[in-house]
Amino acid sequence: MLFKISVKSTKRTQMIDITEEIQQIVCDREIVTGQTILFVPHTTAAVTINEGADPDVQTDILSTVSDLIPQSNTHRHAEGNSDAHIKSSLFGASETVFIEEGRLVLGTWQHIFFFEGDGPRQRSLYVKIIREQ
Repeated sequence: MLFKISVKSTKRTQMIDITEEIQQIVCDREIVTGQTILFVPHTTAAVTINEGADPDVQTDILSTVSDLIPQSNTHRHAEGNSDAHIKSSLFGASETVFIEEGRLVLGTWQHIFFFEGDGPRQRSLYVKIIREQ
């Protein structure tokens, strides 16, 4: 089963919590056991798992990656978004999350985030569900 969800960013760099949206897909399909493979088909966006209880964590992550990889006019890529390409490569284009008893298997504080590096934009994320019998 392959699903496509839309993610709309409102800032140039942003971490958007998509945990509930992924969980809802699992619930709607009544998946009890299996896995979800999440894939971002963009070169300036990514998907990652990190703490979702304290929004300061996302702020700290975005601040730190911006300090480490600032937007710069010294990059050779003509579009001016090389920093977003680099950041998305560091976060990665995919994540796998197990499903048990109808729930995503995540740690107590873990949430799934769509990382936007070159927004605001309308983006896509693919969710592949592999159901186990």
